[in-house]
Amino acid sequence: MSHNAGSRAVVLGGSIAGLFAARVLADAYDEVLIVDRDVLVGTKGIRRFCPQSQQANGLQARGVHAMEELFPGITQELVDNGAPKGDLAGTCRWYTQGYRLKQHHAGLPALGVLRPVLEWHIRERVQAIPNVSFVEQHDILGLETTADKSRITGARVQAHGKKTEEVLEADLVVDATGRGSRTPVWLEQLGYAKPEEERKKIDLVYVTQHYKLRPGCDPFGKDTAINQIAHPGLPRGNVFFKVDGGLLELTTYGLLGDHPTTDQNELYEWIRSLGAKDVYDVLRYADPVDAPIAFRFPTTLRRHYQKLDRFPEGLLVTGDAVTCFNPVYAQGMTVAALCALTMRQHLHSGAGPIPLDYFQDLAKDAIDQAWEMTNTIDLTFPGVKGDRTRQVRMAQKFLKKTQIAATRDGKVAAAYFKVAALMATPDSLMRPGILLRVLVKSMFGPSKESLRPHVWQAPADVEPVFTAAADVRKAA
Repeated sequence: MSHNAGSRAVVLGGSIAGLFAARVLADAYDEVLIVDRDVLVGTKGIRRFCPQSQQANGLQARGVHAMEELFPGITQELVDNGAPKGDLAGTCRWYTQGYRLKQHHAGLPALGVLRPVLEWHIRERVQAIPNVSFVEQHDILGLETTADKSRITGARVQAHGKKTEEVLEADLVVDATGRGSRTPVWLEQLGYAKPEEERKKIDLVYVTQHYKLRPGCDPFGKDTAINQIAHPGLPRGNVFFKVDGGLLELTTYGLLGDHPTTDQNELYEWIRSLGAKDVYDVLRYADPVDAPIAFRFPTTLRRHYQKLDRFPEGLLVTGDAVTCFNPVYAQGMTVAALCALTMRQHLHSGAGPIPLDYFQDLAKDAIDQAWEMTNTIDLTFPGVKGDRTRQVRMAQKFLKKTQIAATRDGKVAAAYFKVAALMATPDSLMRPGILLRVLVKSMFGPSKESLRPHVWQAPADVEPVFTAAADVRKAA
């Protein structure tokens, strides 16, 4: 069976990267179809084929701005729905190398929103676009091409429970199928070169659990998150933040074989082993509302499409299908939004995008900075294999100085987080004012204040106890 349209784009994959892509495609094509294996429309909870939905997911400040640009008013919509909003540098408590960074408001929006909730709000916005439709519960089988294989003309799909294939004809196909993208294989089958792949084995496992604070208890105070960054001396860390529904979402992680467990009692002990004790102290006044869930992420991955010299017309790739970052740095969804903004620049009325030009801009405008930053940090761990060039080693030394200075100087901390949030380039830390602060303040080592534990005074009538593992299973 064949579907025809005068001007149609087909998006393979209906997760966040696919939704962002569909939003910009809807302005350039008469019809946009989003194909996915899952049930999408109306789904508010965990999707079967999106297991990372159970884990903590975050948008960096640049991602919040990009999302707002694509869907005006959605940030306030999420806040009105109960998502706490803070400042990445001002209301988040950050620890690195065991010391606390100075807090300083930097205008970096940080939203505490559960991944399924965020995805539902974005999907509702996309679904409201008149020329966008969802093709649900369909497997993606391959691509259709012209006889000379120079242009992609559609996608072959198959509905669940049916034996016959369908061809969705398209002027443009966008692969947003994530890490498992088949585009490299399809390219090879069509006689094109596969993109060079860059991988780093980090052997990461992270475990997520949700909690509810007991009445009268709020160890967070005015803060919205308590985050600890793993480092070579202790390859363990966490993100712990307030989210919608009055819940706390805790994801703790370990790299290079040092992994957290899903056993409740052992997980409490794991949390206790972290450098700062804030998270462990909070858990004494909170009760789990579900069981711990683990997720394994063995390697980072970047497909260098921008290095190819031949590519079929009528096909683009976006999101995790191009680059999968170490998820603890929360870059993936933000880069997916930046991919969509880059794609929009290449959509012209009456003419299709030129893929190789798109991939060049995608690398430059959406991927390079995030990849280089996370790559530099990953390579601080001796067990991660990679090329530690002189440039990388210098960047690592300067990063350490910056973090030490940030324990003493809020302006340094704010500048650092603007780079981490992709709102500024690493070069911004080299501006004379900030550079001088980094060099001078780092000379004295971490501030004494940053080494003192954060103390919260609990109400006298609240007993600091942990919920037993059996009670957690019952709640789950």
